[in-house]
Amino acid sequence: MRDFRFGFNFSGLRPASEVADLCRTAEELGYDIALGTDHLPNGSPFSPLAIAAHATSRMRVGTLTINNEFWNPAMLAREAITLDYLTDGRFELGLGAGHMKWEFDAAGLPWRPIGERIERLGRTVEELRRLFTDGPGEPESAVQVRNRFGRRELKPVQKDGLHASGPPLLIGGTGDRVLSLAAQHADIVGIGGLFQVKGEPPGTFRMTTAAIAEERVTFIREQAGDRANGVEFNVLVQFVAITDDRRGLAENLVAERAPYLTVDEALETPFVLIGTAEQIAEQLRENRERFGFSYIVVHEPYMREFAPVIEKLS
Repeated sequence: MRDFRFGFNFSGLRPASEVADLCRTAEELGYDIALGTDHLPNGSPFSPLAIAAHATSRMRVGTLTINNEFWNPAMLAREAITLDYLTDGRFELGLGAGHMKWEFDAAGLPWRPIGERIERLGRTVEELRRLFTDGPGEPESAVQVRNRFGRRELKPVQKDGLHASGPPLLIGGTGDRVLSLAAQHADIVGIGGLFQVKGEPPGTFRMTTAAIAEERVTFIREQAGDRANGVEFNVLVQFVAITDDRRGLAENLVAERAPYLTVDEALETPFVLIGTAEQIAEQLRENRERFGFSYIVVHEPYMREFAPVIEKLS
């Protein structure tokens, strides 16, 4: 059984000093990884991670997740390799197919059907593997110039990701096609805490129940075959509350934010953590046993709220 890893995602423009302070605090609280997001209004997903790594001593950094449709594979490889160097091999690359249609519209990008987006994601993964292993395929004249000036070859520091070379790869989602791709190629599989409601406009989400999460994990393991035991399972928690009134707070959550769930479903889903620090720690142990979730990520607003749970599980 894997040891727990704990992360938090953060986004939005802020001074470098604030990024550094945030990540130093997170490291002191026991977090293992700081994660950037790739949404159009939030600024670069990569630049703050270099600051985060420089400000900390052991904490890893990563993306949860890069919108593949925003990136050319060669440029994405360049960003990932640069961060791998700047962080001394502490970078993890998370990829997804994109799910917010308004961002595509605002960026002037085509909103392709989900099947096409996942096919393109698969091609990106293949191209990243090639680029991480072989480099960009420079002509001999360019190699000679690089060598003359003492420049490094564009290859990553880490050698254990993507089956050969490069940072560990996370692929996240909820549907069969993206999770099948993740099962076959990813080092880490992220199970989405929210899923798009079929037949509703893009961006209409509901919380994933424990039953759905269990079915998704079973599907991934079947698709992964012999490599299933080597896959790390990630969960992005959508709500955290430390309280002595577990059921009462769950009732309020359902009434105000998730009327499609029963109170028992809200208390059972791995994407909501409500209770005392001891109760939540025990829930996470049970979730690791049931679902395989050992890599737990919370949103930045819950970073400090969740910290006592990390202490219980350390």
